[in-house]
Amino acid sequence: MTRSLPSILEQIVADTKGIISQRTSEIPISRLEASAYFNRPPFSLKKALVEKDFAIIAEAKKASPSKGIIRAQFDPVSITQSYQNAGAAAVSILTEPLHFQGDISYLDACRGGLNIPILRKDFIVDPYQVIEARAHGADAVLLIAAILSRSQLSELQAAADENNLSTLVEAYHESELERIEFDKSPVIGVNSRDLHTFEVDLNRAIRMLNAIPQECVRVAESGIGSTTDLNLLKENNIHAALIGESFMRSEDPGEALKTFISSLA
Repeated sequence: MTRSLPSILEQIVADTKGIISQRTSEIPISRLEASAYFNRPPFSLKKALVEKDFAIIAEAKKASPSKGIIRAQFDPVSITQSYQNAGAAAVSILTEPLHFQGDISYLDACRGGLNIPILRKDFIVDPYQVIEARAHGADAVLLIAAILSRSQLSELQAAADENNLSTLVEAYHESELERIEFDKSPVIGVNSRDLHTFEVDLNRAIRMLNAIPQECVRVAESGIGSTTDLNLLKENNIHAALIGESFMRSEDPGEALKTFISSLA
């Protein structure tokens, strides 16, 4: 049975479609394809994750709808560089402007100082956003199964492949796994936060991740707030974790990441 989307997620998707409509009228694809970053060979997200014994995708995020402002003094360039210096396999950058106070310009600003993959974290619902991501220097895009049908996922995965971008396909619920073509989606994430109750259950995420094909890279997302959580994931054969809020609330996000990495058994 397909679960209905929470109203906040429906609102974000509706707002995103409005933003896309405005951008496509202002910035044609030909202009995106002429950007300085468009012909840069992107880094492979899968390769970056499997090269680590346990990989961390470290996230730069200023705010969220549920938590409000998470980091008032937000400098994505210094944050992502500190992540790279601390050993992050990749960085995730929020670009959704209305609910997360992100900006697509953060991708351009951070790209020059990084030699690891950048994941564009947004609500991708249109192939235009995939082309946009590459034009601004991203190497990968997030595809959220909860807001996409199987055919939409397939269309967006094809757009990513055509533009030589990696994808991180994210599921929240077991039913969403049925929409994913695992042979075309090598990196799969499971968000441990229930979209309806906002409760976090890492063990549920672990069960879901271990149910997907073994050839996929498995990424745990949300609710990872301690080094104990990190080691629980590693012990259960999860390849990587995407962590944002724990680092964003730290005085020094890079040092917080170092502490997490050093704790791995």
